[in-house]
Amino acid sequence: MKIVYCDSLVIGGGLAGLRSAVACKERGLNTIVLSLIPVKRSHSAAAQGGMQASLGNSKMSDGDNEDLHFADTVKGSDWGCDQKVARMFVTTAPKAIRQLAAWGVPWTRIKKGDRTAIINAQKTTITEEEFRHGLIHSRDFGGTKKWRTCYTADATGHSMLFAVANEALKRGVLIHDRKEALALIHKNNRCYGAVVRDLITGELIGYVAKGTLIATGGYGRIYKDTTNAVICEGTGTALALETGIAKLGNMEAVQFHPTGLFPSGILLTEGCRGDGGVLRDVDGYRFMPDYEPEKKELASRDVVARRMLQRIREGKGVSSPYGEHLWLDISILGRKHIETNLRDVQEICQVFAGIDPADKWAPVKPMQHYCMGGIRTNAKGETALAGLFSAGEAACWDLHGFNRLGGNSVSEAVVSGMIIGDYFAESCTGAYADIETKLVEDFINAQQGYLDSILANTGTENVFEIKNSMKQIMGDKVGIFRDGEHLASAVSELEQLYIRSKNIGIKTKRLSANPELEEAYRVPKMLKIALCVAKGALDRTESRGAHSREDYPKRDDQNWLKRTLTSWEDPNQTMPTITYEPLDIATMEMAPGFRGYGAKGMIIENPESLRRQEQIDKIRSDMEAQGKNRYEIQEALMPFELQPYYKARNERIGDKQ
Repeated sequence: MKIVYCDSLVIGGGLAGLRSAVACKERGLNTIVLSLIPVKRSHSAAAQGGMQASLGNSKMSDGDNEDLHFADTVKGSDWGCDQKVARMFVTTAPKAIRQLAAWGVPWTRIKKGDRTAIINAQKTTITEEEFRHGLIHSRDFGGTKKWRTCYTADATGHSMLFAVANEALKRGVLIHDRKEALALIHKNNRCYGAVVRDLITGELIGYVAKGTLIATGGYGRIYKDTTNAVICEGTGTALALETGIAKLGNMEAVQFHPTGLFPSGILLTEGCRGDGGVLRDVDGYRFMPDYEPEKKELASRDVVARRMLQRIREGKGVSSPYGEHLWLDISILGRKHIETNLRDVQEICQVFAGIDPADKWAPVKPMQHYCMGGIRTNAKGETALAGLFSAGEAACWDLHGFNRLGGNSVSEAVVSGMIIGDYFAESCTGAYADIETKLVEDFINAQQGYLDSILANTGTENVFEIKNSMKQIMGDKVGIFRDGEHLASAVSELEQLYIRSKNIGIKTKRLSANPELEEAYRVPKMLKIALCVAKGALDRTESRGAHSREDYPKRDDQNWLKRTLTSWEDPNQTMPTITYEPLDIATMEMAPGFRGYGAKGMIIENPESLRRQEQIDKIRSDMEAQGKNRYEIQEALMPFELQPYYKARNERIGDKQ
């Protein structure tokens, strides 16, 4: 039996995990990061468009601040987020951008003078004053009042990941790649590490730590059509679920990105539309202004994705051998702009669609992209299982509620790594791994027995058929548009697939170098995650953000202003347990209201919203009359806790605080 000891164990080698590991090393902790793959290949590298932070540097972002970023995030979440977490996030994000610059991220910078931009499909001249020259630039993204998304051409995630990984390595973080956590070691409601499988040798290892943090990303691969990497299967999230103690939050909140390259599913960044690209139907007609006359292509992602499918349903889709799609036109931006700011998009289109988007329109269709749901944590990243934390897309922190704004994902990964990573490091500093070796041995033996049982099983079920059936069900019945009949069918079918997964038989009978074995132990975890998504969606009889019910089209603040919690207490149960966590309107800084999309009157109001809005208006008017500044007013409306060095005021050009 092999046991590895450390102070802090981070499971997941993307931006959130690596930044959390840096926070641990800053406190002198012996820190290990476990990763399925070499960390610089993590899915964080796939983020193209940019990272949101209210710097207010450029002409089009002039006057931006934390208040505007906060308001956009809350509205974008359809009032499903934790507003205190949103405040923590928007306050820290500008500091994160500047720290990343110091670590080597080559942010695109402002050049003084005139530049041409495409706004609302029209060429526009923007003049950047000399005092802005050299400052970090930002582009437009959906759902924002200001141009706030900082970027490095269209390879932002790549440059961020390399910078943070290099910083972690420089500081001495130990990275153990090609390692997969199979189960968390826990006793008496406390986590002590994980049982880990070496993907090369097949050996099981016990990793014992004072604290464990899961940052394994999303669960997009439970869907057939997704922009997610093949490693984003949700098995890290399932580790917490299978403890029977930690819970998952808002699992039905799944985001579909409007512009997945069709049919490959590779993401074409929101930066395409942020820079002025437009969506066209089979006739070449730009249809988004008909549906969303104010924001058009830059409405929030959930809105654009639904409008695109609506257009296809209206008979305006483009037929192809693979199904119907629409067009993304970035040719109007010009070849120079594309080859400077969207060069990855150009290469992706050339390699995977055989077109040059500077000359031809790109075929696109909405595809699963991001998971707002995840391991439920408090504002410090702590789960219901003591000693276990979570950060990034794997967590329901809950920054995004029921819809995430573009650019808030890689931003959350780094910012949560800073904030939660610091709380995690503090927890590890004051903790002890006071467990017996026998407990570790028991957990290792249990997992070894499970793997042996899979090899010995003479069952007739094919793991690949089960996996593909799950993906098809999720795509067909738990997609962008949902209804009770199809959701009930999905839940029933997924439950049967989970039962069948107990009877998987595999042909290759060895513990190492066996992809079939890996699928056999991963797929049941994926089915649990899929059941959490489908059952949560079935039970939530309203539409909110990315969760859109055709049979319940209204957002119901009277009955559904609450967070879905799913748990799996008994290993023998075949369905998750669903409970709820109410959102307290009386403590919100922004009372629930109209997002600004679609027809008004599509909200079932909660009377507490009006009462809270009246309180907010009175507090604000009284304090403004007393000459109080925006920081004092914000603190009076909704105090929030944050480390002093992150809560410190951000500096901006022309901002007198």
